[in-house]
Amino acid sequence: MTPGSIGSQAAFAAALLDPARPCPPGLRAWNGSDPAARLAVYRNNVVSSLIDALADTFPVAQELVGVAFFRAMAGVFARQSPPRSRILAHYGEGFAEFIERFEPARSLPYLADVARLELARVRAYHASDAKPVSSEAARLALASGACIGELRLVCHPSVTVIRSSYAVVSLWAAHQTEGDLGKVDPDHGEAAIVVRQNLDVLVLRLQPEAGEFVTAIQQGLGLGDAAGAAIGTAVDFDLSATIALLMSHGALTSIHLPRGPLS
Repeated sequence: MTPGSIGSQAAFAAALLDPARPCPPGLRAWNGSDPAARLAVYRNNVVSSLIDALADTFPVAQELVGVAFFRAMAGVFARQSPPRSRILAHYGEGFAEFIERFEPARSLPYLADVARLELARVRAYHASDAKPVSSEAARLALASGACIGELRLVCHPSVTVIRSSYAVVSLWAAHQTEGDLGKVDPDHGEAAIVVRQNLDVLVLRLQPEAGEFVTAIQQGLGLGDAAGAAIGTAVDFDLSATIALLMSHGALTSIHLPRGPLS
């Protein structure tokens, strides 16, 4: 099929995602067959491919609602939000927000956050490489004495903090055969960071206050202010254990004073 001019290409793209639209005028098939019939086949293939891409990115979300429900929901999303990149592995931005507004999914209020966790894993896999901060550089930085509160901690590009009012980490883990789904209380809030360590994308469970701390350092707050934000969530926040966790999984790429790196 040949859409022709830019204007007709726009009409073709609109008709491709909206089955209620008629076949654009002037559309013709190379072999003289009915263009409306050819468009219907092409439309179905395009939407099916987008649904397949979403299913690859959000497999746990699909398992939670079932294949038929997920594909129907994903089809609505695909028609409303076509990809902006030719790389379908990146498709799915905005899907969690769509799920929150999707009335038939309201009975599973945790579904959107599960989708956020799954998208964070895909982002982490494709994130830029960065060398983790060395243990020696961290030791020197943390020995800054009176200046320690001013230290800036920089996270690896793959790091995303997930904080939810629901047990999204446990739900996700149970679908990786890492837990018993029947024992998960969905209404128990959980937090985690997603990070790529070497070639492995990890989901590390965090206490809510540790999630607050990582979010704060990602926002550029100094160590003292970030720790204060975490303590505001829970007075027993363990700063040393949180930094050790981040270090052990390569989640930090720099620890430095604002005036310049210490290594």
